[in-house]
Amino acid sequence: MQEETARSAIDTFISAFNASDDSYVTPLLSQSLTSDVVFWGPLGRREGIEAVERFVMDIRHHPAGPGTMVRCSAVDMPDEWARYRWAFTTPDEGPRLAGTDVVHLRRNLIDQVIVFAGDIKPSAR
Repeated sequence: MQEETARSAIDTFISAFNASDDSYVTPLLSQSLTSDVVFWGPLGRREGIEAVERFVMDIRHHPAGPGTMVRCSAVDMPDEWARYRWAFTTPDEGPRLAGTDVVHLRRNLIDQVIVFAGDIKPSAR
């Protein structure tokens, strides 16, 4: 049951990147994130839905054109933490970025997001 709740919040969060219109972004984020969400992204730490909204809008308005964000793994959830893999692809074989997000849930909403973009290189032994 807890994993289904996390999956729903995560999929709603991801749907904000793919909304048919910018006006749907804030409502989708409000359905998936707490108002005081802490977002650790590629550009550092941000707090609140408005800060996450700015990040999402930047991705939505990528210079290569509107892209598609997808969850490309199951949701793995030990206790209140969950992780999943994602991929973002721009149109016409444009830039592609993949990574892993780790999220924390509080009262069925995401209150922390940690974005790991790119793959981790194997260690040299």
